[in-house]
Amino acid sequence: MDNSSTTLLDLEPCSQSFLDEVIDGLEQSPKSLPCKYFYDQRGSQLFDQICDLEEYYLTRTELQIMKDYADEMAQQIGLGVMLVEYGSGSSVKTRLLLDHLEQMAGYVPVDISRKHLQETCDRLAQSYPDLEVLPVCADFTAEFALPVPSQPATHSAVYFPGSTIGNFPPAEAEKLLAQIARLCGTGGGLLIGVDLQKDHQTLESAYDDAQGITAEFNLNLLRRMNREIEGDFKLEQFRHRARYNDQHGRVELFLESKVEQSISVSGREFWLDQGESICTEHSHKYTVQGFAQIAANAGLTLRKEWTDDEQRFAVMHFVKVAEEPS
Repeated sequence: MDNSSTTLLDLEPCSQSFLDEVIDGLEQSPKSLPCKYFYDQRGSQLFDQICDLEEYYLTRTELQIMKDYADEMAQQIGLGVMLVEYGSGSSVKTRLLLDHLEQMAGYVPVDISRKHLQETCDRLAQSYPDLEVLPVCADFTAEFALPVPSQPATHSAVYFPGSTIGNFPPAEAEKLLAQIARLCGTGGGLLIGVDLQKDHQTLESAYDDAQGITAEFNLNLLRRMNREIEGDFKLEQFRHRARYNDQHGRVELFLESKVEQSISVSGREFWLDQGESICTEHSHKYTVQGFAQIAANAGLTLRKEWTDDEQRFAVMHFVKVAEEPS
């Protein structure tokens, strides 16, 4: 099989969905914006740069765990799998799994940034010509049907790296995990990256780097809104903020208004006081036991976890087991 090019299934949210979610967030008190819209082409490029920063320990720590244990993870996932990756991005860590998984039925990368996804998948198809790559441009928080590979799969497994699950409040994370359990079905699995609780300074530095790349990433959301949904945000009138909320166990990102100002999006006007913040992201931090309980509530059973020596990050493998008859 020669899959040197790939055909993308395009389920990308329309601009109306983007607009509706932005308006809804700006009407709230406090105001917020959905973090999934960070990832236009420029946002995806900036995030790749963030992953290389000294302060951003998450990527290199997770990558080292993958390098150390990818063979064990592949054994846990099993033969003949169709691997579905949520938020595939540049698929750097994915290659470590692909190098160890045997008799794969196919690989389904799912990402919201169409161009970034296509470029990544074309490179993967060149590197793995015998692997059927079936990219899907979609918001993975919405349920969708999996593509059907040419070779029947023994089971499906979701790979969800990067601690993206932390962007969801625990109750929403549980709903998403339940959705994954339904997608994979009995016998299916989930391999997921989870950022663990640690000191506040390390966490805040990871989301507010000295070079200002995370700030540019945050502000790029406003740039995208200006371009795609008729926003009139003046980027120089906002500053990036990151802080750890101890009560909720999460890092919070904001865009803070430097001045009193009126903003508009597709003709809808909103007022911002000086110092008022728009929340753009939450990143929840967990213990292994705490996250395993959330997954258990969603119908997933923890089989194994791998961590770094400093216990900063975990990669966890769950399975969907058959329910006991009542």
